[in-house]
Amino acid sequence: MSDIHTDDAAETAPRQASPGEMLHREREVQGLDREEVAAALNLRPAVIRSLEEDSYEEVPIATYRRGYLRAYANLLGIDDTPVLEAYRTLYGSDDAIQRKVTPVQVTRPPSRLGVWLFRLMTLLVLAGLIGLTLMWWQSRGGNEPPGIGDSDPVAVDRLDGSSVVTDSANPPPEAEPESLPPLPEEDIEAITGTEAIATETPQDDAGPDPAPTEEVDTGLAETAVDEDAAEVGAAEEIATEQSATEESAPEEPTAPEPDPRLLELTFNEQSWTEIFDANNQRIFVGLQEPGTTASVEGEPPFRMTVGNATGVELVWQGEPVDLEARAGANNVARFTLGE
Repeated sequence: MSDIHTDDAAETAPRQASPGEMLHREREVQGLDREEVAAALNLRPAVIRSLEEDSYEEVPIATYRRGYLRAYANLLGIDDTPVLEAYRTLYGSDDAIQRKVTPVQVTRPPSRLGVWLFRLMTLLVLAGLIGLTLMWWQSRGGNEPPGIGDSDPVAVDRLDGSSVVTDSANPPPEAEPESLPPLPEEDIEAITGTEAIATETPQDDAGPDPAPTEEVDTGLAETAVDEDAAEVGAAEEIATEQSATEESAPEEPTAPEPDPRLLELTFNEQSWTEIFDANNQRIFVGLQEPGTTASVEGEPPFRMTVGNATGVELVWQGEPVDLEARAGANNVARFTLGE
């Protein structure tokens, strides 16, 4: 019986009004509409309606709800404590509707320092590759100087086409000595007979039973007399043949006289040389390397400037010219040749 009585008492007990009902009833008692309350609280009418209907979709944050409920109660002139207590009874203190907020990932642009570091590292890598390439090329002999034997001929300015420059690596061949005329047959026989006698004499001396000295001396004397007679006859025949040859042979042409227009230069050391002829025309100029020669032709007299004169040889009209005597303090010879 007691349990039935308790259930009936609970059913007949008055239900506590919600915060929305309390505010709605008081607003109607005071004769205010929702638009006036919304304007007074600076809120939208939809927010006022959701507060009165206890539907908080318009105000999802619990802190704002309690603040709006308190402001609404103060506007109506009632105590806000019962209103807030009724709200806590329905929703509790931690009744905020948690909204899942997706975090926004912000991509930060690279800093200027990072960009400069990247560029610097790229330049360093490129410089390293270039350096390695140069080292490899040098290790394969790319910078080896050419050999002395492979050097090209020295280039000389040729103004009138009369100068000739030879290569130092290929000097001109030396003149071969003239061959002597052959000996006559009589001289060859006489010389052969003398050599045969000289060869046989030691063999006779080496015999086991030497002949008397008188016989040997007599034989040698006779042999010498015969040889002298043969030599005299051969000499007479040679003289006769030579005179006949001279009479019959034409006269050989005499050697040509040296050309005064020709200069022969030999450069034993490096020298800068410049030559002008009588027409004031520069016929030779240039820096000559050691071991080169040049033949220059022009109209004398020649006005010459020869650097490093002690290392140059000059021949004119078949005679050497003393450049050392003509050189100044700086070893440069400036003179006129052929005046």
